Amino acid sequence: MTAVASGHAVEDQPVADRRLRLLTITTLYPNAAAPSHGIFVENRLRALVSSGAVDLKVIAPVPWFPSANPVFGRYAAHARVPAAEDRHGIALTHPRYLTIPHIGMSVAPALLYAALRRTVEHDPPGPIDLIDAHYVYPDGVAAALLGRQLGVPVVITARGSDVSLIPRYSLPRRQIQWATRQAAGLITVCGALKDALIELGSDPDKIQVIRNGVDLHSFRPAPEPDGRAAIRARLGVQRKLLVSVGLLIERKGHRYAIEALPRLPEWELIIAGSGPDRAMLEALAARLAVADRVRFLGAVPHDELPPLYNAADALVLASSREGWANVLLEAMACGTPVVATAVWGTPEVVSGAEAGVLMRERSVDAVVEALQALERCHPGRAATRAHAERFSWEQTTRDQIALFSRIALARPLPAGQGTQPADAMPADARSAR
Repeated sequence: MTAVASGHAVEDQPVADRRLRLLTITTLYPNAAAPSHGIFVENRLRALVSSGAVDLKVIAPVPWFPSANPVFGRYAAHARVPAAEDRHGIALTHPRYLTIPHIGMSVAPALLYAALRRTVEHDPPGPIDLIDAHYVYPDGVAAALLGRQLGVPVVITARGSDVSLIPRYSLPRRQIQWATRQAAGLITVCGALKDALIELGSDPDKIQVIRNGVDLHSFRPAPEPDGRAAIRARLGVQRKLLVSVGLLIERKGHRYAIEALPRLPEWELIIAGSGPDRAMLEALAARLAVADRVRFLGAVPHDELPPLYNAADALVLASSREGWANVLLEAMACGTPVVATAVWGTPEVVSGAEAGVLMRERSVDAVVEALQALERCHPGRAATRAHAERFSWEQTTRDQIALFSRIALARPLPAGQGTQPADAMPADARSAR
């Protein structure tokens, strides 16, 4: 077939006779300064690479910031990200792109595309079969523009708010619609997001649901008879343990777990995560006189979460929206059932009583009722683990390889097609160019 790199055709072996060559583009990817950022994308790609079916390079842009001084908080962390690094055998580059306060959402695809174009012109990725983009906006829009420039097909994965929230804004909505028309394939991590893409006008035949999996080796029950008890003793757990994991932001709903504690005197709560709401949540626990039963661990490295899940009697996820919440599967893989709001992909994860309980609404009452229901009909940790085993990475990887191979084997776009696209971005949405 003809592969294309930096706009130049390169003749080589047919795809069927070699490994697929992918260029992944995403702003959701861990780095040395933020090792848990977008960990779900990295885990998906690590499983894909381990199959031996692909060669992969990753461009993971980060926002430009002029100073690494810690006084600037999370913004300074962007400045500390290296220009290039290797994580788990995957080569990464981290070009900088400009972000502009207030108007940033509208021009983000254009600025991101400019960074991507500079990157591939300065350091050509070599022959590639397709671009694998994660997150529809702005990443997918910028990747679609780059794909037109390079003359290679693009597959875009929708993951959550990129489809459930951002399209509420008119300009991003039009850019998303343009990008999904350009894409050779679309992936959603749950069926609910596929429905949302169809409502946006995407071709249903282009969309494939490929859910995330869970590392069943890393996330597994502690060895019995006393492994779990030892973990609980090490953590100083004295009561039934409820765990809430995620960024300390309103969307994750940690406050509902705290507010439920006065009605759950036999429970204590551990919250793992960092974010701007920590002071508010600590004040809330103090005001409700439950501070002695709430612990804030701050950011916990991903590979240190299994003991926490094993110690827990339940995980709570009171989010207002989630595409596919990996923490649910991780907890279940450790044998810990969950209580969660029934939003977007969550009912597809918590799809049986052995997994846990879906809350009837996002409220304190619902958290209390769900935990009480779980106590009355506890599925048993072995049954919860068995449920999680249905979501290994192997099927996810097979589905990706099949989709990518089918697209790569199709007739490639001619080199240079991106200069005069047949389906140009609408004039009123060209700020993405």
